Amino acid sequence: IPSVSHIVPESCLLIVVGLLVGGLIKGVGEKPPILKSDIFFLFLLPPIILDAGYFLPLRPFTENLGTILIFAVVGTLWNAFFLGGLMYAVCQLGGPGLNHIGLLANLLFGSIISAVDPVAVLAVFEEIHINELLHILVFGESLLNDAVTVVLYHLFEEFASFEQVTILDIILGFLSFFVVSLGGVLVGVIYGVIAAFTSRFTSRIRVIEPLFVFLYSYMAYLSAELFHLSGIMALIAAGVVMRPYVEANISHKSHTTIKYFLKMWSSVSETLIFIFLGVSTVAGHHYWNWTFVISTLFFCLIARVLGVLVLTWFINKFRIVKLTPKDQFIIAYGGLRGAIAFSLGYLLDYEHFSMRDMFLTAIITVIFFTVFVQGMTIRPLVDLLAVKKKQETKRSINEEIHTQFLDHLLTGIEDICGHYGHHHWKDKLNRFNKKYVKKCLIAGERSKEPQLIAFYHKMEMKQAIELVESGGIGKIPSAVSTVSIQNINPQTLPLERVIPALSKDKEEEIRKILRTNLQKTRQRLRSYNRHTLVADPYEEAWNQMLLRRQKARQLEQKMNNYLTVPAHRVDSPTMSRARIGSDPLAYEPKEDSENLPIITIDPASPQSPESVDLMSEEPKGCSGLPPSPEEDEEGLVMRVKEPSSPGTDEVFTPGTSDSPSNQRMLRCLSDPGPRPEPEEGEPFIPKGQ
Repeated sequence: IPSVSHIVPESCLLIVVGLLVGGLIKGVGEKPPILKSDIFFLFLLPPIILDAGYFLPLRPFTENLGTILIFAVVGTLWNAFFLGGLMYAVCQLGGPGLNHIGLLANLLFGSIISAVDPVAVLAVFEEIHINELLHILVFGESLLNDAVTVVLYHLFEEFASFEQVTILDIILGFLSFFVVSLGGVLVGVIYGVIAAFTSRFTSRIRVIEPLFVFLYSYMAYLSAELFHLSGIMALIAAGVVMRPYVEANISHKSHTTIKYFLKMWSSVSETLIFIFLGVSTVAGHHYWNWTFVISTLFFCLIARVLGVLVLTWFINKFRIVKLTPKDQFIIAYGGLRGAIAFSLGYLLDYEHFSMRDMFLTAIITVIFFTVFVQGMTIRPLVDLLAVKKKQETKRSINEEIHTQFLDHLLTGIEDICGHYGHHHWKDKLNRFNKKYVKKCLIAGERSKEPQLIAFYHKMEMKQAIELVESGGIGKIPSAVSTVSIQNINPQTLPLERVIPALSKDKEEEIRKILRTNLQKTRQRLRSYNRHTLVADPYEEAWNQMLLRRQKARQLEQKMNNYLTVPAHRVDSPTMSRARIGSDPLAYEPKEDSENLPIITIDPASPQSPESVDLMSEEPKGCSGLPPSPEEDEEGLVMRVKEPSSPGTDEVFTPGTSDSPSNQRMLRCLSDPGPRPEPEEGEPFIPKGQ
């Protein structure tokens, strides 16, 4: 019935099925089975956590790790102590049935009920297709708060058996949090590395490759639980560490087997958990206390909302992408409780906790409220608030290349600024991984990553084999490529060739190969850092040349100020013709000067140029040839000044304008009369030339 499953989440339907099955068994007169904690923690929970850890979206998880840790650690501690303290006050004021419940028992109850459940979150959030940021924040919190829950649960359980709790016990309990969380991560990393190293040698026995992934992951979980460490943290660490190396070693069929077996295994476990929750609700012993149950439910919601609001106000001071009020509402509303809380409550001992049945009743009430009410209403609320949904389409290769390019760019900016952010450390980790770790954990040539070429050869050979099997071609040597085959016998190919569509797995493999081989400029370039910048020799030589030019100009200007007759400004052609016409003898060349040009200007000619660039004139007669009669009639002959060759120094390379003849011509055409004070920036003629 699609309309029902669209409104009601699958987890709610499974609980209803469990309730019906439990009621049917009880109606027949048999005793319904109860979800025992050993079965839950040893067999049903690990597949769900391994599936979540192995296929964890690593990029959004690492980018939001600080926010996730604050919600998981600080938020869970706040929920546990706030709820435990208020429930203790309720017990003291609640009448004769609650007076005997002490502070430690209430704190233990608060630690059990405060943790967000990963199974319930996965079941609900994957159906509403919420955007990646909100999904990873709530789901990451539900995964990482396991360490806090384990520590608080064992801590208060131990304290309940003590006659007196000292300050040393509290300090040791605080330190045990770091031991449990970091110890679980360390166990997971060790088993992940062992699994990756083992997969290096399985090339001849591909059948058992998936077995090693499941075996080492389960061993990591059991080893962590054996020493009272966080088994969930160990499973997540093992899955995250082993996946890139295992997938590089195993075959594509083994990868498909791991993927679908994990999905199937986690789906079966999830189904069994929710059905058993319903059956256990019918079968278990219950003690209903209205005050305790309603207070628990109310304070759970209040603690969650206050914790999210206060922590988000603090987190937004450091986040670039702020969490909006809509995001805060979804995070607070998505704090679902589930089977982990029920199993921890079921583990309580009757000797120390006589109120166990009342605790279990309150826990089941909170689970049902969060899963049914919040799980069923979160989808219409997401639509009502217009919260951004998850993108169903995969990112294109172009987007992935630009994402990598921006990563390299931000890493370079951080290096130049000297700010060591997460881009810097991620790049350092990638370099260390490629230089040392991959060579040890990835087999043979695959560690050097010539995957694109190898994949091309593989596809080319496959195409050649298909071409041969299709018939029409005789024996073809194996070294001949498909291109040469088509050149030899083009007529054998069909006219309308159907291009087979790529399967999703093959397309994902091509994407993965392109993603890992394209845009790796950062790895090829020499590392750069503002503290180890090397001076460029060309830049230094260029600076020296500029300094020499500047000094030469300053020296020339000083010499010209003392040794030269100041030159007059060049007059307009009209003034020049008037002066020559009034006193032509003053401008006749001297007899001893052979190199001076003979300038013939017709004063009556109205077609003379408006301005004359004396610097670009070439004097007639300097080439050693007699001037032609045409040139005599034309007067001044204008020549195009050739551009200087690139790389020449204009200060030290003498040009045509610096020749003695040109400077004499300038002196001849200028007014020889001295001026009172030379102005700055005017040209001067050296006296000795």
